[in-house]
Amino acid sequence: MTRGEQRAAGSLVIIFGFRMAGLFMILPVFALYAGELAHVSPALVGIAIGIYGLTQALFQIPFGMLSDRLGRKPIILGGLILFAVGSVVAALADTIYGVIAGRALQGAGAIAGALMALLADLTRDEHRTKAMTFMGMSIGASFALAMVAGPLINSWVGVPGIFWFTALLAVGGVVVLFTIVPNPLRSSVHRDTEPVWGQFRSVLRDGQLLRLDFGIFVLHLLLTASFVVVPVALQDLAGLAVENHGYLYLVVLGLSVVGMLPMIIVAEKKGLMKPVFLAGVLLIGVAELVLWQWHSSLISIALALLLFFTAFNILEASLPSLISRMVRPDSKGTAMGVYSSSQFLGAFVGGAAGGWLHGQYGIDGVFIAGAGLAAVWLLVASGMRPPRKLRSVLLHVGAIEPDQAKLLATRLSALDGVAEAVVVQDEEVAYLKVDSRHFDEASLDRFAAAKA
Repeated sequence: MTRGEQRAAGSLVIIFGFRMAGLFMILPVFALYAGELAHVSPALVGIAIGIYGLTQALFQIPFGMLSDRLGRKPIILGGLILFAVGSVVAALADTIYGVIAGRALQGAGAIAGALMALLADLTRDEHRTKAMTFMGMSIGASFALAMVAGPLINSWVGVPGIFWFTALLAVGGVVVLFTIVPNPLRSSVHRDTEPVWGQFRSVLRDGQLLRLDFGIFVLHLLLTASFVVVPVALQDLAGLAVENHGYLYLVVLGLSVVGMLPMIIVAEKKGLMKPVFLAGVLLIGVAELVLWQWHSSLISIALALLLFFTAFNILEASLPSLISRMVRPDSKGTAMGVYSSSQFLGAFVGGAAGGWLHGQYGIDGVFIAGAGLAAVWLLVASGMRPPRKLRSVLLHVGAIEPDQAKLLATRLSALDGVAEAVVVQDEEVAYLKVDSRHFDEASLDRFAAAKA
């Protein structure tokens, strides 16, 4: 990657990380603060935690597509302003309804699609996958930072202070957007990062992709539902003061990464992606059962969270990879758009359901339901087709005629190691899925067009 591409990727990762950290930061503490608000109930607490997911799911695909017409930076700016306004509304709220409104506005600033599209505009085809990997890694890093920082900031300035801090993060994102992020020479649709209207029907009718969409929906449902009550169990039952929750999460999340890495390596190196994936789903269910049976013991909660986050990390890393391997090479952006919407919708349903279950059946009800849903997910995931070990490759082919595009796709498909090849004439790009064990990158050189 050139220095300009590194600058683009790094600055956009910062903006994305600021926003995601701001969304997650109240997750480990809000249930403990909500009692200070007027009109509060367990169900409304859950809705306040998860409502951002509903507005995010509703707006992220439309905003991403709108950025094709209105420009990337104006849409990103608008999203950051919405996020800042929502943070201020939540910070000033003295009722649970005010916090719900603020969180909904935070989620409505759905700029993930526009950020991905801008990153694609600013990187060459052959380096785009690498840049997108950095963006994906920032989600995990932001989540871990938020889980640790949330309780610490709460101990200094309280939950309203967290909301003020997230407003500052949004302002910082605006500064980065206009001082560091380069302006693209031109913007165009990139099918590996952006949804295309005409592809939704085929993506939504693909049973393998729907299994994965259901998986990310359930994963984030379980995460959000569990954290409607985990902070309560830690403080009220296990006796851990809220200012120390962040230290527990720091240790648990650090150990979970150590536990996750060997599993991912085995899955990739030994071709055991499906068994490792199913093991992760099973581990999530076991964690929910441990939380159900022993949520009054600090050691038991810590062990359950270690199991939960080890599995969470495995599944969060595996699911996008599985989407990429199973979808047509030119439909990846559409498939990932549906996948991301499913993820955020899961967060909303998890918050709402977790709050309702807590109010109706107590902490036990949340964890029993979580274990049951994990069992359903395991059953659904067991029918997944074992994925082939393929990766995506993009090739700039230059301006060609329609008949030449068809011929080129046929010739590319005939190369050793190429599983699929689709040439999109309007984008001047060939989208390929290749088996790295048999594919020679140099074989593409004679098909590539020189860039000006």
